[in-house]
Amino acid sequence: DFAWVSTLPYVYLNRRNYARLLVTPLYRGRPYYCAYFIVPATDTKTASLLDLEGKGFAYADTNLNTGHLVPRSTLRRAGKDENHFFRKTFFTWSHRKVVVAITEGLADGGSIDSFVWDTLSVIQPELTKQTRIVAKSEEYGFPPIVVGSSISKQDSATMRGVLIDMRSDPDGLALLKRLNIDGFIAGDVKLYEKVARLQTELSKP
Repeated sequence: DFAWVSTLPYVYLNRRNYARLLVTPLYRGRPYYCAYFIVPATDTKTASLLDLEGKGFAYADTNLNTGHLVPRSTLRRAGKDENHFFRKTFFTWSHRKVVVAITEGLADGGSIDSFVWDTLSVIQPELTKQTRIVAKSEEYGFPPIVVGSSISKQDSATMRGVLIDMRSDPDGLALLKRLNIDGFIAGDVKLYEKVARLQTELSKP
C-alpha cells in the first residue's frame, strides 16, 4: 500500500495512476539528490564522464534514475551515442555494487546515487575511499514515498502525518538518524518533472 521508490519508478507509477506521491525525504535539509560519476581512486586523470569513452562502465539498474538514466542522458546531451560510447557496460543491480565493481577492477567508472555514496562513506569508508567522484549531475527530487491509488485520502493523510511528525518523536528521530535523512515533507510533483523529461527524451531514437 505504501512504498519507498526511486524517482524513475515513481514517474512510471504516477503516469499510469498506479500510485500517488505521499512525502519526499529531506537530505541535508533539502529534498534533492544527484548522480555521482565515480572512478577508482587510483585514476587521477579522469575529470568527467566524457573522459571515460571506450572504457568499461557499471550501471546500477535499468529502472533507476541516477544509476542508469542520468549518465545516458548526459552522454546524449553531449552529442554522444549512449549505446556505443563505452567499450562495455553491465548492471550490478544495486548502487553499492557499482562501488564494489569499481574497487575490484571490473569497471573503469560508474554512476551512483549521491545519497548512497555519501551514506556508504560514513558506514563503509574503507569502500568509498577506493573510489573518486569526478563529476556530479544536476539535482533531482529525492526518491519519494508513494501510496497506492486504491488507498483512501484519509489513510494517506494519516500516514503522511506520521512520517512528517517523525522529527518530533524520539523513536522517529532515532530511526531517521539510522536512515541518514533529516525527515519528510509533503511531496510536490514538480520535484520530479525533470526526471520525467529525461525519460521522455531518452525514449526517442
